[in-house]
This record gives sequence, C-alpha cells and structure tokens, in this order.
Amino acid sequence: MRRFLRDNGLSVAFGLLFLAALAGQAVAGLADFNNRQVLEGGQTVSLGSFLASSDFAVDVSENWQSEYLQFFLYILATVWLVQRGSPESKPPGRIGLESDEDQRVGRYATERSPKWARTGGWRTAVFSRSLCIAMGSLFLFSWLAQSIAGLSTFNEEQLAQLTDPVSWPQYVAGADFWNRTLQNWQSEFLAIGSMAVLSVYLRQRGSPESKPVGAPHDVTEKSG
Repeated sequence: MRRFLRDNGLSVAFGLLFLAALAGQAVAGLADFNNRQVLEGGQTVSLGSFLASSDFAVDVSENWQSEYLQFFLYILATVWLVQRGSPESKPPGRIGLESDEDQRVGRYATERSPKWARTGGWRTAVFSRSLCIAMGSLFLFSWLAQSIAGLSTFNEEQLAQLTDPVSWPQYVAGADFWNRTLQNWQSEFLAIGSMAVLSVYLRQRGSPESKPVGAPHDVTEKSG
C-alpha cells in the first residue's frame, strides 16, 4: 500500500481533493438553493433531492466541460505551437507530429512499448491520438450534459415566471447557455496562457512543470 501511494500519489491526492471539493459544493449549493427557495416562497429540499436536481448537475457539468476543453485544446495546440523558454512547450525545432523514430512507433518501438504502438496501421494511428480523442470525447459528453441540465433549469424558471419553455436547440443558441459556457472558457484560456508565459521567467524547484532553477530564460526545457 505504501508503494502504491508513493507511485500514484498525484492521482490519489487530486482524486481526494476532487471528492472533497464536490462534497463541499453539494453542501454549499444545497444551502444556497434552499435559501432561494425560502425567499421565493418555495419548499426546501433534502440533500439527496438536490444532488439529483438539474441545478446541481448544470453547475458541475459546466465546470467539467471547460476543463476538458482546456486540456483537449492545449494537448492539440502544443503539437504545432511553441513558446520559447517555457517547459510547457516543445523546443521550436520539433514543431509537428515528429518522426516515427522520435515517437518510437512501428519498427522503432521497443519491447516495452505499448502493443498498439508496435502493431502499425489503424491501431497505431488511433493510439497515437488517443489522449486527444479521450479528452475531446469527455468534453463533448460534459457539454451535452450541461446543455440538458441547463435546459431543465432554464425551463423551470420559465414556467415559474408563467412564460413558455424553450426547446434544446433554442436553449443552446440562447444567451443563458453561452453566458454560463463562456464564463468558464475564458478563465481556462487565461490560466493556461499565463502558465505558458510565467513558466518562462519563474521557477518552482523540483516541479516537472518548471525548468531547472538555474536554466536560462530563453532555453526551452521540459523538466526541472
């Protein structure tokens, strides 16, 4: 167990932080929801009912989709775009998909390489893009979940105000959906851009997200 925790400390730590934050969001969200219900003359709900509600689902899914979009675009963009001096970037001379030898696929694969990196054909082509495929799929799933939950919440508000509900296409094309969506997107794009630039000039000793402390600012190194 000690070795497992050491070898998987990053995923375990962030998994626990995720669960703690999700639980905190559930408790705080329930309190906020019930406060609004009291002010509007409605009935309060239990924690179980709130967790199964569209209000909770839309708040969770709109954050998830922006995170997965951030990583999908970042992984894809760093194939072709570079930032000289940033450990978040490849060196300028390695722009593009790189050669099979550099990527150790096909006849350049080793015995320890994943099977689909060695087989060639469509399997290697898919495996070579599997991270972007996974992140893109998770983004689309989260985006769809957000749109469905957001539609339900929006129509509940419409009916409470004695106005007509809208269809899914109308909601997805409307201001409420894009206001929620773009609030999250802009913050993600700002954060990733800031990281790429700040890591050129600032350091964190021992972190692979930083260059070595003594590395020159204009040297593009991957690990510290």
